[in-house]
Amino acid sequence: MNDNVLHDAINLAGKQEYFFIATADNAGTPHMAAASRVRAVSDDQVGIDAWFCPGTLENLEQNKNIALVIWDQPTDHGYQLLGFVESLEDIAMMNGYAPEQQRAGALPQVEIRLLMRVTNVMAFSNAPHSDTEPQ
Repeated sequence: MNDNVLHDAINLAGKQEYFFIATADNAGTPHMAAASRVRAVSDDQVGIDAWFCPGTLENLEQNKNIALVIWDQPTDHGYQLLGFVESLEDIAMMNGYAPEQQRAGALPQVEIRLLMRVTNVMAFSNAPHSDTEPQ
């Protein structure tokens, strides 16, 4: 994996309002989430901070594989980052936290920092493209 391509993807993410996160449970049932903050942690790791919904967190308990899609619609230029989650860390909590409410599927009450090890970066666009690393 080209480190410059990963940094280009992170820079593009910083210019977008949001990007998409795909997870799946052990049965392969997919789930999509959106986030708006990603940063480089190392040459092959990114940190993502978000108020993740219960579906994303439940999937990650079963299956650590994850994909991010960072896409600029007007230019039809983007990236798909594939990898796996190495850790989850609570970074903020709502005042009046009620753990039983979060487990019951109510709105997320904890902001979580997800640490992702990126194993592959591919080009992403609406136009025909191949699943290869951008040059």
